[in-house]
Amino acid sequence: MTYLVLIASVVIGVILVQLVNNLKASAIKLLLAFSGAYLFAISVFHLLPEVYTGDGKRIGLYLLIGFILQIVLEFFSKGIEHGHGHLHNKTVPISMLVSLAIHAYLEGMPLGGLEHNGHIHSSFEGSLLTGIALHKIPVTIVLMSLFTQAGFSKIKSFILIGIFALMAPLGTLSGNLVQELSYYHREIMAIVVGIFLHISTTILFESSEAHKFNFQKLIAIALGSVLAWLV
Repeated sequence: MTYLVLIASVVIGVILVQLVNNLKASAIKLLLAFSGAYLFAISVFHLLPEVYTGDGKRIGLYLLIGFILQIVLEFFSKGIEHGHGHLHNKTVPISMLVSLAIHAYLEGMPLGGLEHNGHIHSSFEGSLLTGIALHKIPVTIVLMSLFTQAGFSKIKSFILIGIFALMAPLGTLSGNLVQELSYYHREIMAIVVGIFLHISTTILFESSEAHKFNFQKLIAIALGSVLAWLV
């Protein structure tokens, strides 16, 4: 089921691009604001309380590592994770695709170690999986738009999107198959939460352009936060 949800989230993004020609930037920003609010809220409501047990300083270090790691990844991905979709010279750098692949792989890893850790609550898995899935939809939309800007054929675009869709499930599969990783589940989860915190806060800060009040984005953020509370 986990693998299906991860892949389906990317498929939904592709379908939206195919069905709705020239998706408005404002609609993508609202979707990003919703997913960013959800990621931030589940980190506060569910993920941080779960991982921040035992040696707080050690977990805090891994949170910081995840936060900084995302900064490094975004240097190569050009900020696709929070909605930036502009190309220079109409080319998609290989480093951008590799960075996104690493990001997706890391996101999926904590989902794989859960079945080896009986003390992890099922709600933890549900909130984490939902957060990853919701975030992948707008990222897929932006990525597909970049492929169009670069003049990629549909076949090439679908192959690259297919690779992207498989990276998170591969991360989950690694967590399931490599039992040694389960011993470091909290540390891996803390890195992923650090990544979430960077992405979500960047999205939320950017959602208020020029510090102007936007009622639609406020509603999207509120809905994302409420959903995270209810999950």
